[in-house]
Parts: sequence; C-alpha cells; structure tokens
Amino acid sequence: MTDTNESNDTPRDPDEELHDPRTGDEGRFEDQPLRERIAANPRPAAIWVAGLTLLVALQFGAIANFVVNTIPWSLLFGILPSIPGAGSVSAAGQWFADLPALLTRETIPNEGYYVPGEGWQGTFLGLSPAIAWAIRVVLVYAYSFAFLAWVWYAYVLFRRHYRYADWTPRDDIVGRLRTHRWGQFGIVVVLAFLVLALFAPALATAPVEQNIEDPYSHTIEYYDAELGEVTETTVGDANRDSASRGSSSNVGPMTYDEYDRFHPIGTLPSGGDLFTFMAFGARISLLIGLLSLAISGIAAATLALFGAYYKGKLDLSFVVASDSVQAMPRLLLLVLLSVVLADTWLGGLYSGAIVLALIFGATGWPALWRAVRGPALQVSEKEWIDAARSYGQAPTVTMRRHMLPYILGYLLIYASMTLGGIIVGVAGLSFLGLGVDSPTPEWGRAIDAGQDYVTTSSWHISLIPGIFIVLVVTAFNALGDGIRDAIDPQSDVGGDSDDATDEAAAGGTGA
Repeated sequence: MTDTNESNDTPRDPDEELHDPRTGDEGRFEDQPLRERIAANPRPAAIWVAGLTLLVALQFGAIANFVVNTIPWSLLFGILPSIPGAGSVSAAGQWFADLPALLTRETIPNEGYYVPGEGWQGTFLGLSPAIAWAIRVVLVYAYSFAFLAWVWYAYVLFRRHYRYADWTPRDDIVGRLRTHRWGQFGIVVVLAFLVLALFAPALATAPVEQNIEDPYSHTIEYYDAELGEVTETTVGDANRDSASRGSSSNVGPMTYDEYDRFHPIGTLPSGGDLFTFMAFGARISLLIGLLSLAISGIAAATLALFGAYYKGKLDLSFVVASDSVQAMPRLLLLVLLSVVLADTWLGGLYSGAIVLALIFGATGWPALWRAVRGPALQVSEKEWIDAARSYGQAPTVTMRRHMLPYILGYLLIYASMTLGGIIVGVAGLSFLGLGVDSPTPEWGRAIDAGQDYVTTSSWHISLIPGIFIVLVVTAFNALGDGIRDAIDPQSDVGGDSDDATDEAAAGGTGA
C-alpha cells in the first residue's frame, strides 16, 4: 500500500524521515508498532477506554449472566471433572451473573396488576405495563446503539491519531457503505435482531422460565374483580385462560389479558407471551447461525488457501470432496442426523441446537469454499506470493499474511448471505417438528403452532413470526449486498478485475 497525502496524490518517499504532528516526534512514525504510537499519545485511547469501561459497567451483570447461562459450564465440568478449581470458577461466574445491571426487568419492572381507585401496582413508577415495557425497550436499544457508536468512535480515533497513512482503501469502502441505502437497511435490521437476541431477558415482557418453560412452578398476583381483592394464581393457569385459539379465545397484539399482563404481539395457543417466545427464539437462531458459519467458514478458508497455494492434486481432492458433500440431499441429511443424534448427549445441548449447528456447518462449507476458491487462486498467482516462496517464507505464514486478507472480504459477503438461509432452514425444521426440541423457543415452532388459526382471530401466531423471519433474512441479504458493493464498486465479486480485488484485499489490512 502506498501512503499518500490528503492534499495531493504525490507518493511519499519510503525513506523520508517523517514528523508526527500528533506527538511532535521526529522519525519513521509508520515503523512504530501500534502500542508505541498509543504510548506516545495516550490521551485519546485513555478517554475511549474510560468510556468503554463505563458502558460495560452499566450492564456488567447482564453480560456476565449471558456468558454464564449460554456456555454449558455444567457439561464442561462434568466431562472434565479434574479441572483444578472448577467449582470455584462456576461459583465465581454465578456471583458475577447476579450483579445488578441498569437495564433489567428488576430495575424497570413491567409486571403488575391494576387496582381500581389505586392505579397500577408493582410496575415501574406506577406506569401501565405497556409503557414500562416500552421504556425498557427504548433504553435497551439506546444503550446498544450508543455502545456500537462508541466502538465506531474507536476507529475514528485510530484514523485520526494513530494511523500513519492519510488514506487506505478501507476509507473508500466505508464511504461507499455510507451512501448504500439498501446495505444500511440491512445493517439496521441486523443490529436490531442482534440486540433482540443478546438482550432477550430485558426485552421480553415476562421471564422465559416463568412464561414458557415451566409456568406451573411460578405464581403471579392479580386483582380479582369478583372477590374485590388481590389474589394469586400459577402462571400456567393464567396462560390457560389467556390462550389464543381462534374463535374460542384470543389475546391479540397490543392487548392485556384478564390478569393485567401486556402482550405486544399477542399470545400463543399455550397462552405464553409471543414476544417473549420470539426474543428468546432469536438467541437460538443466532447461536445456530454463527456456530455453523464459524465451522463452515474456517473449513472453507483453510481448504481454499491450501488448495490455491499447492494446487494440483490437493486442490483436485478438495473439489471432489466438495462435490461429494453437495451431492448429498442436505434436507434429508439434516432430518436424518437430527433424529439419530436426538437421544445422545450431543443432542441434549441447548435442546438440539448444537447438533443443528454442526450439521449446517459440516454441509455448508462447500458453498463458501467455492465462493472464495477463485479469489484464493487469483492471489496465489501474484508476484508477492512468488517472492515469499523465493525468500523461504513458511507456506502457512504466506497464507496467513498475504493470502487470507485477500479472501476475507469475499468470505464476509457470502457468510452474511448464508446466515439468512440457515435461519430459514432452522425455522423450517422446527415447523416440521424437528430440530430444536420443545419447549425451547424457536421461530419456526411458533409458525407451526399457529397454522391452524391463520384464518381466525388468532392470525398473529403464524403471521408475525413469519414477518420476523422474512425481515431478518432480507436484512442479511441486504447487508451482504452492501458489503459486496462497498468492497467492489463494480459488483464483480470473484471476477477478473485486479483493481477491485486489490482494493478488497487492502481493505482487510492496514496499520
């Protein structure tokens, strides 16, 4: 990459002694490691770290709770009981998970009951459950986007204070993405989906354990108009009376049930809150999608790099393996393996979600491999690869330093598009009664539960989850289109444009 000044395109002399205007130091500023540049001018980095620490501290308890409840620690310690201090680690993790957080259900409660003449009891500031829940949702999304904005500010500070180059191809990529409205739509919706998954306990209108998983083990208080007093009942009995089952009973979107519980998008045929189901179902979809993409992405990149570097019979063997995997009926394989592995310890992880992720990853790598094989073969013919060979550089080092950045952009594009397909696939399996086991929330199961009520007053059970799926999948495709057009303005992904692919490769690097 050639450094250029902002005022003109005159290349800098690589041997020129530079004066760093940020620190006043003389010398080859571009030769300094990043840590030395930060040490020479620590104030911007210190301010950013202080802001990040504050943001994390506000939700540290919720973050720790997510980590503790997402990773199967009990299974890990059960398989490896000889780990020194395993019990202490588990206890410490639970202690951190119990720390208070700012944006939680306990801080801004929305569950309560209405007493005539006295107003709402048990809710945040005595507000109605709908308003209390809306306040919590707005604050959670405001916090999330503030956090993302602060992460973006780190890049701004790096470019302003610590990057030695006045311009890199990444600047053009970011500039094109700023004007790509379709890609921006994808970014906004994808971020909203990620926040829904990560902050599901705070965004849900009711705890998932209480409302969906084990309702008869929990109780709620409500005002009984016939008795004229506050009484108590199990959540299971309340759900039974709040079920949406067409003409016989229905609790639709933006309504309260008779127990003063607010349901933003209605209830399920079981009486559970549909929004709570969708929020926690987003976690399962995200877990399966990201884990399967990690598996297939690593396999695809590794095979593409080794095949492009050594070529010949090794690359041919990868072609045969890819064709063999793609020749198998994927849907049939998913159904078969999910049934066969359902009763194993692996099938018990996250109600079968891990099995689905492994199957999607093991069968999805050929598509990603074919997407990055062309760029990998293209970069393997460049002069700098031959130069690295002639200087005796280890093949793995050459692949990691000179070839991998070249294909990362393409891998990111196709991975973002593939993720939407995985979400649809998981929902389809759940619709068929396979995949993620009940009662674990999954979007496809909601569609299946509501298919008998599509033409009734309980139309929301299938329609709203279906809209969620279409919107999220469309957003991931839009995000992939935006990244593709930003990396390559000619939209010639995998084509013969050396300029475009050089820019894509450089966009993954930078000091």
